[in-house]
Formats: sequence, C-alpha cells, structure tokens
Amino acid sequence: MKKSISLVLVLLLTVAFAGIASAHVTVQPKEVPAGSYQVFTVRVPSEKDAATTQVKVAIPEGADVSRVEAKPGWTYAFEKGAGDKVVSITWKADSAGIGATEFAEFRMQGKVADDAKELVWKAYQTYSDGEVVEWTGAADADKPASVTTVTAKVAGDGHGHGVSAATEEEHGDEGRDTLTLSLSIAGLAAGLLALLVVLFRKRA
Repeated sequence: MKKSISLVLVLLLTVAFAGIASAHVTVQPKEVPAGSYQVFTVRVPSEKDAATTQVKVAIPEGADVSRVEAKPGWTYAFEKGAGDKVVSITWKADSAGIGATEFAEFRMQGKVADDAKELVWKAYQTYSDGEVVEWTGAADADKPASVTTVTAKVAGDGHGHGVSAATEEEHGDEGRDTLTLSLSIAGLAAGLLALLVVLFRKRA
C-alpha cells in the first residue's frame, strides 16, 4: 500500500511540475522559413493568483508585423520606429484579464525577413497587483525569451503560403500539448486505480 501511495504522489508531482515548467510566455511557431508570411501566436499563461492585465511583445528585427487578430475583452496598441516599422505591440485587458488558472493567445500576422536567422521575442507580462514579469532572458534563464528558429527560404514561397504553414505548426504544437496532457492524466488515473485496487484487496 505504501508503494502505491508513493506512486500516486510521484505522478501528482510530475504533473504539477510539468505544468510549472511549461508556464512561460511563448510565441508559436517555433520554426519558420526565411521570407515567409506567418501568423504568430503569443501564448500567455498566468502564474500567480493575480490576473494578467497587460502583455507587451517586442517585435524582433527579423520580423515585420503588420496586423493583429481582434480579441474580445482586449485592446491593442502599436509602437512604431524608423520607417514606420512596428517595434512592439501591447495588449490591455478591458476588465478582468487572464485569471490564475487561465491562459490566453494573441495572434499577429507578418513577414519573416529574407536574411533572418532567428527571432527572439521579448515579452513583458503585467499583473493586476502591479508586478511586471520580463520574459527577456537566455534559453536557460528563469524567465527566457521565446525564440523562433528561421530556416532556409523555400523556393517559390509567396504571399499567404507561410500563413498556412504557421497554422499547421500551431495545430501540431497544440496536438503535442494535448498528447502530453493526456498521457499525464492517464498516468495519474493508473496510479489512482492501483491505489484503489490495493485498498479493496486489504478490506477483502
């Protein structure tokens, strides 16, 4: 019985830590061809009891973002630099924002530069208690910036092709997330079932 209880505890901790480890502000897809048009998705989870009320994303030099998807309950503002290029986008919640057990996605469309090698997305997450979390560090930092790898340009890639590719990438990423969650839940259920079997046998 002690072994079964230990197994359940290990599974619970594994699921919990997996959730914590993945709770970063990220930008999808993680890999795009140079010169392609893409739909980038900013995924924002809340990591504390206070709600997320504002998200700012700095646009890398190698990306030219021109528009965003309308999101109910949120307003957005462009910050522009030289040549009228969008250098950052800030989304603000009209009311409650993103709760402690919630996440939200913000979509933007643009073109990857022909000479880009990687896109480093620095993000700034503001909570309702005034704390600002800066997702700007290196890959091994506590608060890393999200990075998109840029691959070689695809011959004949024209306007719109990258959007389709980005959508497929996002769906694939969502599928992997769903698979990971499903496996975690299945493992937890198996552990609980084992514990119940042991308890019933003891009573018998």
